[in-house]
Amino acid sequence: MPPPDPSKRGTAIGIACGAGAAVFWAFGFVAARHGIDVGFTPADLTVHRFLWAGVLLLPILLSQDVISVYVFRREWDAWNLKVMLPGAALGMGIGWLFAAHVSDDVIRILVGVIALAFVANAWLRTEHTSHVSTVASGVFWGAISGFTSFASQGGGPPYQVHTLPQRLPKMVFVGTTTIFFAAVNVMKVVPYFMLGQFSAKNFSTSLALLPIAVLANTTGIWMIRRVPTAIFYRITYILLFLLGLLLLWQGLSHVLRG
Repeated sequence: MPPPDPSKRGTAIGIACGAGAAVFWAFGFVAARHGIDVGFTPADLTVHRFLWAGVLLLPILLSQDVISVYVFRREWDAWNLKVMLPGAALGMGIGWLFAAHVSDDVIRILVGVIALAFVANAWLRTEHTSHVSTVASGVFWGAISGFTSFASQGGGPPYQVHTLPQRLPKMVFVGTTTIFFAAVNVMKVVPYFMLGQFSAKNFSTSLALLPIAVLANTTGIWMIRRVPTAIFYRITYILLFLLGLLLLWQGLSHVLRG
């Protein structure tokens, strides 16, 4: 009996992870389709290269973005987009230049530390009023978000460092997040193409996952509209903390194993 083909096994794992990621994203917990972006997918933790996972999922996310942007087109904050999107473009440009030289584990550790530090600071604060963010903060965290989103699909935690303390109305936060990451996903198309990441196999896999993503996307939007604001933000912080732990553990364990 011939040994299993490693390439077929890798493809099967990729499809399984992509399906899980599509459902996970679409219920509003990541990639900013529905406002609770925590910068993590099952594919990110399983496949060998973060960038490959991003290429596989990008057509799915763009399809979800079309739906989500239309739904939330009247509920978004213009100021945050004005200050964060230029930073995201800068960060993505840096990610493009250094894509081949950035370690997956370093990115895992970076995003994990950012997430944990931010949540710890929020939970330890005695004052829980809204915070006025600055232009410099928006450009800086937009750049970090753009870089980590390009290299690892991990743009959620840096984005949230800037936006969550503002305590925006729930639907405005959701709409702003949706439009921000929709724009970021569009920005990825040319760099990914120039890096030679797209292939017929990737597109066929994405196409197979698309119906799952669209169905779950619609369900996620329905759920988000019905979650009370206080619970919405509480869930966001808890998920961000748990996923920060997971990413940090993944990165450190791989580094220590050498």
